[in-house]
Amino acid sequence: MKALVTEEDLEAINTLARSELTEEQIYTFAVRLCDNEVDRDFERFPRASLEALAKLFVGKSGIFDHVWSAQGQAARLYKTEVVEEPGQTTGAGDPACWLKGYAYMVRTEANQDLIAEIEGGIKKEISVGCAVNRSTCSICGSIAGSCGHRRGQTYDGRLCFFNLEEPSDAYEWSFVAVPAQRKAGVVKTMKQPAQTERIRRAKARLELERARF
Repeated sequence: MKALVTEEDLEAINTLARSELTEEQIYTFAVRLCDNEVDRDFERFPRASLEALAKLFVGKSGIFDHVWSAQGQAARLYKTEVVEEPGQTTGAGDPACWLKGYAYMVRTEANQDLIAEIEGGIKKEISVGCAVNRSTCSICGSIAGSCGHRRGQTYDGRLCFFNLEEPSDAYEWSFVAVPAQRKAGVVKTMKQPAQTERIRRAKARLELERARF
């Protein structure tokens, strides 16, 4: 699950770090933060909300069980992107997509067990903490709670859920036991063979040297 660290990744990470970090000093991994499917709480993020959250979550901390404590800060997001799932649709009927976050940790003796648990698939499920400006009813479009429709209930064959719209802030993302979003969690990342990456970096250095003369 460890992601390949590119020069662009290191640059993004070092904009957040106080001192220059090297590839050997960090551990990186990718997470599925949230998607546009209806979750266990009968809420969902429309795509526009995921795109707004992508900007808000850069730089945010990864903690545990949404406990806001500096002692629990374990990782930090250095970039995000909205990923499409071709050919798949949500329960709401729109194209499926999700918000992917790229996180880093500084390798220390204290977090070696956590890294091992992430790699072993023990620490996996993820939940996000954020704020939205409004929530609307999927049945009538009214502000959630202002109509007679109740989320989780079915009306004329249509499931009622709330659309979480206009995100205003992203607080944190947490390792949890049971996330509201069923698929949220650490995702596997394809690794390039070490030899391929060394060749790529050698070519990049060669191009840089050529540009100097």
